[in-house]
Amino acid sequence: MSWVLLGLGLVLAVEGLALALAPSRLEELLAFFARLPHETRRTIGLAALAAGITLIWLAQRLAG
Repeated sequence: MSWVLLGLGLVLAVEGLALALAPSRLEELLAFFARLPHETRRTIGLAALAAGITLIWLAQRLAG
């Protein structure tokens, strides 16, 4: 359970940092994604999900 809290905290820290340091760039990025076709956004989301799961698996292997 503690690794879930750690993961959530890391996501919030990175997202907060992006909003604090470059809010206008984040708006540009969101506008860019809004112009992409749904299938492309879905593919990017699935790739990010796979990368995240791989990193979690790797972190667990290295810790244990």
